[in-house]
Amino acid sequence: MNNNNFQIFFDCGTSKVRAGVLNKGDKIETFYTEGEFFTDRSNSELEIKKLITSIEKNTKKYIDNINLMIDSPQMLSVCISISKKLDGSKLRQGNVQFLIQEAKQQILKHYTNYKIAHIIINNYKIDNINYSYLPDDIECHFISLDILFVCLPSDIVLYFKNIFSKFNILINQIICSSYAKSVNYKNNLNLDGHISFIDIGFNKTSIISHIDGKIIFLDVLLVGGNHITKDISKILKIDLERSERIKLNFHQSYKTSNDDDISIDTLKKIIFARTEEILELCTKTIKSNSLISSDFKMILTGEGSKILDNQNEDKISFSDNIYFLEETLEDICQSGFKFGTGTNKQEVVVVPKKQIKQGFFEQLFHFFR
Repeated sequence: MNNNNFQIFFDCGTSKVRAGVLNKGDKIETFYTEGEFFTDRSNSELEIKKLITSIEKNTKKYIDNINLMIDSPQMLSVCISISKKLDGSKLRQGNVQFLIQEAKQQILKHYTNYKIAHIIINNYKIDNINYSYLPDDIECHFISLDILFVCLPSDIVLYFKNIFSKFNILINQIICSSYAKSVNYKNNLNLDGHISFIDIGFNKTSIISHIDGKIIFLDVLLVGGNHITKDISKILKIDLERSERIKLNFHQSYKTSNDDDISIDTLKKIIFARTEEILELCTKTIKSNSLISSDFKMILTGEGSKILDNQNEDKISFSDNIYFLEETLEDICQSGFKFGTGTNKQEVVVVPKKQIKQGFFEQLFHFFR
């Protein structure tokens, strides 16, 4: 699919793959699809293949490029402050680009197993005055940048690149899924102040904190919805597949004849105990950041948060600042679309090297090198 108006976004999670075809010129002309739940990452290739087939069948066009949305328990954010003395003449874009490149090289040098997904400038300090955005026509003797790098493990990036390469599909851009979703939801809900988005996934929980429109930090906890499943399995002495099914349907007060032996009260205690632990860890992480005050809101998103809703808020002991946002397939894909096609004054566009499909003889030549 090479129509410039169309953008295809694949959100490849640890337990589910989703995709959306969106038209920049016609918001009505869209198509969304998602795969089956899985627990083994090796199943993601099969689910991706199914979605590619579904998209091509419904759009009647072949896919040749996509935009990839991914997260990882090993992703990280790194903050760097970098400065330079100047001669007092007007500040040029090239001066800023030089500092960004210097900071980028430091990241690449010290985090060799990571790929930079996002470069975000949180602050410009020009002659001891702070600016949120780069001012026009300003003279400068000294400039300092506070830059936040969001990085993804190289192996997970390569893993998905190889999968799509098998289907002759190139990747235009790579987006950190939880970061893009937090930006989209913050803008849609017109949220100000100190907001932390808690994205509870299968085996990780991402924390993305914003203050008045600026992302302050991104952190990842190695605990997620799968830990709740394991708790249910261990305490109730049932297999993981049944535990997952019960957990996923908990918010619907689901109970079939096959689950008559399961105590709803016991199930609630198990689920809320682990959920409260996750939220307590998130709270500690947020408060440990010196830039965050005690007055903040947490907004829960992700598959792992679907076992809860606003009706169950009172089950959490510190629920005053917790809100539940029920995501849809469309919300997730739209987050990638708006992020990828919109304008963010804080973010530096990372332009990848253009990928060119090799012909048969070029492939043959490289094969025998």
